[in-house]
Amino acid sequence: MAASTLPLITAYHPSAVLAWRADGPVTQGTFAAEALALAQQLPQGRYAINLCEDRYRFMLGLAAVCLRGQSNLLPASNAPAVVEALLQRYPESYVLNDSMAVASAGKIPARAPRIAADHVAAIAFTSGSTGEPQAHAKSWRVLMRTAQLARKVFLPDIDAVNVVATVPPQHMYGLETSVFFALAANCASHHAKPFFPADIRDALAAVPAPRLLISTPIHLRALMSSGIVLPPVQLIISATAPLTAELATQLEHALGAPVREIYGCTEAGSMASRRSCETDQWQLHPRMRISSQQDAVSISGAHLSEAITVADDVEISSARRFRLIGRNADMLKVAGKRASLSDLTQKLLAVPGVEDGILFLPDGAARPAALVVAPSLAESEILRALAPQVDAVFLPRPLRKVAQLPRNELGKLPYARLMELLAS
Repeated sequence: MAASTLPLITAYHPSAVLAWRADGPVTQGTFAAEALALAQQLPQGRYAINLCEDRYRFMLGLAAVCLRGQSNLLPASNAPAVVEALLQRYPESYVLNDSMAVASAGKIPARAPRIAADHVAAIAFTSGSTGEPQAHAKSWRVLMRTAQLARKVFLPDIDAVNVVATVPPQHMYGLETSVFFALAANCASHHAKPFFPADIRDALAAVPAPRLLISTPIHLRALMSSGIVLPPVQLIISATAPLTAELATQLEHALGAPVREIYGCTEAGSMASRRSCETDQWQLHPRMRISSQQDAVSISGAHLSEAITVADDVEISSARRFRLIGRNADMLKVAGKRASLSDLTQKLLAVPGVEDGILFLPDGAARPAALVVAPSLAESEILRALAPQVDAVFLPRPLRKVAQLPRNELGKLPYARLMELLAS
C-alpha cells in the first residue's frame, strides 16, 4: 500500500493568492509550478540548510526540498560557525540561500503536488538561549495540522488573511504562522522580514486587509515607542518571550486590535494562547489536555503524536487551563526562597530609564547577574530602584551596564553571548 500523502497546499485553488512579493501577489498555482521546477534544480543530498532570508524564497525552497524528497535543516542562527557545524553533523547536506531559491514556473498544475505525510519536512533547532541548540524533526503532517489548529483558534471566522511577520521563518514560531499558515490555512504571507517600526508599517501597507501581524515583545515595544501609525490590523500575535499586560493594553488601545500570546515550544509548536491584557491564564488549543503526574507536567492530544513534557513551572487550573510561573531552568532557589529569572527581568525593565536588560545565572554562580542598557542611569541607581521590588538575595551581583544586548532576530539572548559580554 502506498504511503499516505498530503497536498503541498490545502484547499488548492490555482488562482488564489498565497504570497506577496515585492512585485505583487503570487497565486497558489504559480507557487506550485515554481516549487516543482526548483525541485528539479536542487543539488543531490538528503538535507538542505535553508538560510533564505526572503520569506517567499524560504517557502519556495522548503516546498521544493520536500518535493525532492529531502529535508530542511532550520538553524536558529545563520552564523558561519553554526552553518559549518551543521554541514559536519549532516554530511549529506548543502546550503540553500536566496540566490538558489529561484525558478521559472512551468505549466500550472491542476492539482496540488503531494508530499508523503510522514516525510521529515524540517528539522528545527532550539535557540540556544538556555544551552546547546537541540534538534527536533517535524513531519509534513505535523506541520500542516499544527498550523490548521492554530488558525482555527486565532481567526475562526475569517476566510483569507494577509500575514506580515517580523520573525524569521527558520524559527518554529515563524515557520508555523508565516509559512504553514499560507500552505495549510488559507493565508497569504508577505515576503519581507521587517525589523524597524517604519519597515513594519510599510510591509502592512503593501498587503490588503484583513491583516495579521506576527511579532515579538521586543519588536512590539519598539513599535509602541516609535509612535508610528500602522494600517488597520485584524489581530496581533506575540511569542518568544513574556508580553506584559501593560504593553498588551497599550498595543490594543493604540492599534485597535486584540493582542494574543502564544505558548509553545520547538518540540510541539503552538499549544496554548491568551489575551494578555485580560488574563494571565493560558488556554490550551482544542483537543489538548494538561496533566501532572509524579511531579512532571505534560501536554497531550490534538496534533501531538506523544505527550510533551513541559519544561516550565506551571499552576494547573483545569484540564485545559494553566498559569505559567516560570521555566524550570529559569527558577532560582536561594536561602530557601524561590524566584523566576523572567519575573526578575520584568521588574528590571520596569525601572524608569532602563531601555533593555536581563537577569541570568552565570555558570557556577549562586546569585544572578544582570546586563542593562540604561544610558541615563548609574549602576548604583538601578540597584537602588530595584531593591524595593526584589528580595535582597536575588539582587543581581554583578549588575553591569552595556551599550546594547546581543539579541538575535527573535529578540532572544543566547546564553553563550551573555557570558561573553559579562566577562568582557
